[in-house]
Amino acid sequence: MILGVWLDCPVWLIFTGLGGVFAGAVALLVLLTNLPWTRPGMLRLGTGVVPTYFTAISVLLALLTGFVANDAWERQRQAARVVQNERSNLLAVHDLSVATVSDMSEIRAALLAYADALVTDEWPKMTDGLSSPVAGAALAQLMAVAADPKHVVSGQAAHALLLDAVMNLRTARGERLALSDAQGDQSKWLTLMVLAGLTLVAIGLVHLERPVAQVTTLMLFAIAMVTTLGVVALHERPFDGPLAMSPAPIERAKAVMVEGRS
Repeated sequence: MILGVWLDCPVWLIFTGLGGVFAGAVALLVLLTNLPWTRPGMLRLGTGVVPTYFTAISVLLALLTGFVANDAWERQRQAARVVQNERSNLLAVHDLSVATVSDMSEIRAALLAYADALVTDEWPKMTDGLSSPVAGAALAQLMAVAADPKHVVSGQAAHALLLDAVMNLRTARGERLALSDAQGDQSKWLTLMVLAGLTLVAIGLVHLERPVAQVTTLMLFAIAMVTTLGVVALHERPFDGPLAMSPAPIERAKAVMVEGRS
């Protein structure tokens, strides 16, 4: 499918690939409607066609494009919220471990190990929809250390807040991995391309008697679709592709932890 093949390509190649598909479709339509041996058949197909009828196809295309774009941007927003939530909880665990009266250096060491595993091991794996066993083990170690009853001496309320923050980290990681592993619905992209092709055919048939206007409208529509579909495809998977989500928020939280140890 188009999305699966082009997603890992550079931005320019995504737009070039889409442009090639639409340019080929436009060229084929122009040839079919203007070559001497195919024009009579196209004229018979287009005779009596009412332009208003074909607006139904373009409306369907517009509605589906809006749905796909909204879906992609919503996934991007969810990914940004999850990463910021993860950063906030990393800092919350760190700050709580510092603020309590008991020695929680063991928790801070486990927390730093987890943050380091996220940045160095798990983030690169998420481009393939995978998780990191190292990060999973580090999180399990953090949960075990935080749940140790000896930390209750710092106060029941403080220990409960600490455990809540660690559990929030676990929840945020699960949501992030679910977003990175989510496979784009290829059927919606296939439907988009079919509707775009039908709209091109409709434009070509409506302008059969005016070849220059036909080429102009076909090219304008093709450029609009290439631009729109290309931008939407860039945002389809938030942790993969040219516009993949950066681990910078986690790195900033890690820097605070490292600074706190010095």
